[in-house]
Amino acid sequence: MGVNSDKSARGLNKGAGRPLNCELDRATLIAGLKPVSAVVIFDEPTPYEILSVIRPDVLVKGADYQLEQIIGREFAGRVERVELIPGISTTELVRRIRALPKED
Repeated sequence: MGVNSDKSARGLNKGAGRPLNCELDRATLIAGLKPVSAVVIFDEPTPYEILSVIRPDVLVKGADYQLEQIIGREFAGRVERVELIPGISTTELVRRIRALPKED
């Protein structure tokens, strides 16, 4: 499994203060998932280079990406697109927190 480094994640223009969790915490969380056999933190804007070396059995990406948009798909045994759960993305959580009234 590839995880964007903090530097790489900041380059994705997700907004100020991102990523919320550091790369090591994100990698540790992903490593704890039963189907994950390895985690690699990458600095590049996309995982193309690491996927060309690892050649995963399964490449998983959110269904908000069309198959043609998935970087490195040619290196995977198969590509799975998973449905997103509305309202629980980090971007949406940050938006909701920022919308909360400020306390004095």
